[in-house]
Amino acid sequence: MAAVTTPTRPPHRVSETPDTPAWARWANDHRKWLFAAPAMIFVAALIIFPLAWTGYLSLTDAEGSVRAESEFVGFQNYVEVLSDTDRFWPAVGRTAAFTVVALLFEVVLGMAVALLLWRPFRGQKWVRVAILMPLVATPVAVGMMWRLIFDPNIGLANQVLGWVGIGPQPWLAGQHSALPTTIFIDVWQWTPMVVLILLAGLTSLSDEPQEAARIDGASTWQRFRHVTLPLVMPTVIVAILLRGIDALKTFDILYATKGRGGGSFHEVETLNVYAYGLSFDYNEYGISSTVLIIFFLIIIGSMWALTSRRKEAQR
Repeated sequence: MAAVTTPTRPPHRVSETPDTPAWARWANDHRKWLFAAPAMIFVAALIIFPLAWTGYLSLTDAEGSVRAESEFVGFQNYVEVLSDTDRFWPAVGRTAAFTVVALLFEVVLGMAVALLLWRPFRGQKWVRVAILMPLVATPVAVGMMWRLIFDPNIGLANQVLGWVGIGPQPWLAGQHSALPTTIFIDVWQWTPMVVLILLAGLTSLSDEPQEAARIDGASTWQRFRHVTLPLVMPTVIVAILLRGIDALKTFDILYATKGRGGGSFHEVETLNVYAYGLSFDYNEYGISSTVLIIFFLIIIGSMWALTSRRKEAQR
């Protein structure tokens, strides 16, 4: 039987006549960009102007007020910041530790929970609702809630430890336990976000590779390692990219739990907290702008590295 083909209609084009001006023909050919241009220009202005102003302040000795007279000092602020081993480099280390450890736990736990929710079971929708509850609250509210729970005197955490015979712990009040505790709070709130991303990737996978591996006698771990994980790896990279950049910029949870300077000994002072203190506590806008520019470059470098890794995973 001969195949019957249905003629396709050409894409609709605005009628043009020989008398149509050249600018009108050009606008018709580029109308999709012209309609999007106002929004693109507005968003670009919102990004470029603050970044350019911060870059300018980083090259001056501005302090006290951004409107006060300041002198151009070139890269002197960058030399001063990069040679600061008391506050800047420890803040860089805490930022890296917070991001890496929190991201590691969130991805591992997120993958485990996503695998549990991958196959339908009774009461699945209620479990999903319960898992997503931490995302409903704002980070400041979450930080204040856990600050009360981890209070060394009246907090619920130490009361629970007392029931099993364990002595009270300093939690957020300890110089060495504050950073791990804030990492725990971040993991508690943001693991559900990773679960959502990974679950979306898992549900889009075909069942055929799993069935083929099962027929060949592969175990559950072998199917996950050699079939599921390679197929879902692009989604894992997306989750790492989104959550990693967000973890790098974490400020609200840290400030809500420890306040100015990240604590009395700066135990949770990351680059964001450090720059905030320089700006609003000490009014050193030139130095704080320098820290923010360096922090921005760190974020851009991290994005580039993760994006390159994602492209390699998709090949």
